[in-house]
Amino acid sequence: MRAIPQGFGAIAAVAVLITGTAVAAELRTVPAPADELPAAAPAAEGPENFGASCRTDVEGSRVTAHCSNPYPRTDRIRLHVECDRWWDVDSDSAPVEVGPADYVQVTGRCWKEVRSAWITHQPADPAPAPAPAPGSPPVRGS
Repeated sequence: MRAIPQGFGAIAAVAVLITGTAVAAELRTVPAPADELPAAAPAAEGPENFGASCRTDVEGSRVTAHCSNPYPRTDRIRLHVECDRWWDVDSDSAPVEVGPADYVQVTGRCWKEVRSAWITHQPADPAPAPAPAPGSPPVRGS
C-alpha cells in the first residue's frame, strides 16, 4: 500500500474549505422571502358564518346535546344516536331550530349502551343575497 504524501492532505483540506465557503456565499446571496405578502383580491366566497356550537354528553343510555348559536343565521340541528346492541333501535331527533344567540338541549336514548352520538346542521333560512359590487349596473327582473 502506498502512503499519501502529507502535502496532499493539506491541499485536500484547503479545497474542501474553499468549496464550503463558496457554497455558503452562494446561500447568502439567495434573497430572503418578503416580509409582506402580496396583496390579493378578497375571496368571492368566504367562509360562511353558520352553525351552532354543540357538545354531546353521554350518561349511561342517555345522550344530551347542548347547542348554542353565536351566528346571525338560524341553524336547524338534529341529534343522531347509534346504539351498541344490534337489537336496540338507533334514533334521530326531530329538527330543532337554534336561533341567533339562542341555546337548546336535545336528548336521545338507547335501551342499553350508546355506541355514538352526533349532531347534523342545516340552515333554517336561505343565505342572504350578496351585495352588488360598487359601480355595477342594477339588475332588472323579468
